[in-house]
Amino acid sequence: MSYSRFRILFSATLAFMLVFAGVSCSSQKKGDDQGPGAVISQNNGGAAGGGTMMPNYPKGSNPNVSLTSTGGGRGISYSRVNTPAPYIAMTFDDGPHPRLTPRLLDILRERNIRATFYVVGRNAKLYPHLIQRMVAEGHEVGNHTWNHPNLTKLSDAAVHKELRTTEDAIVAACGVRPRTMRPPYGALRQSQRAMIKSQYDYPTILWDVDPQDWRRPGPAVVANRIVSKTRNGSIVLAHDIHSSTIDAMPAALDGLLSKGYTFVTVSQLLTQEP
Repeated sequence: MSYSRFRILFSATLAFMLVFAGVSCSSQKKGDDQGPGAVISQNNGGAAGGGTMMPNYPKGSNPNVSLTSTGGGRGISYSRVNTPAPYIAMTFDDGPHPRLTPRLLDILRERNIRATFYVVGRNAKLYPHLIQRMVAEGHEVGNHTWNHPNLTKLSDAAVHKELRTTEDAIVAACGVRPRTMRPPYGALRQSQRAMIKSQYDYPTILWDVDPQDWRRPGPAVVANRIVSKTRNGSIVLAHDIHSSTIDAMPAALDGLLSKGYTFVTVSQLLTQEP
């Protein structure tokens, strides 16, 4: 082989190797997990034409709170509590989820945060060990019905069955009776709220901060909505059945801690009612 032909062949081989290496690196980068501070693409409801930067707040620790969990909730229903103190209640609906709820409990434990879980009765019966863990780690468990129906479309007898079977499942799992309830979709007639308060002593708990995490707008959007909309006495709604919600929690919780809020359970927050 002549020297000139050898140079041509060598150059072509080298060029092919460089291109192949570039493609391989690009493919590997696309598959990497996005860590804290990464730009998260919003393909389902995020900012148009780009991503949103995930807040990267320093991880803090919630202070220990000596508020009682009983004696509050004189009213029939609440969306928030009017208090000058920086107390807030973080709530999670529709679980427990066998994979996601343990992740969330780990995140809360790392920050000494107590939350309130509005559990669906059939899930509580399937995963009683998660209900036990919630109570053991200081969280509150609330009644969110057995099958997650729209209660406004049910008879009084059917509403009773939804609440009673769920209460029984919670008590069977952890030995603690729920103190509050949350209606699925927030749908409950005023007459039903009064009936439930009278017969179960459950105040109806709604919310004043809704990040609409069920729409899956992306973890950064969920975190930003929670941090920006929460105020003293807020009850924050989220769901522990969506992975993107769990991904949003470190930034959301750390952001609220950095603003000086103290997390309490719903029953503790109700004791601050004027």
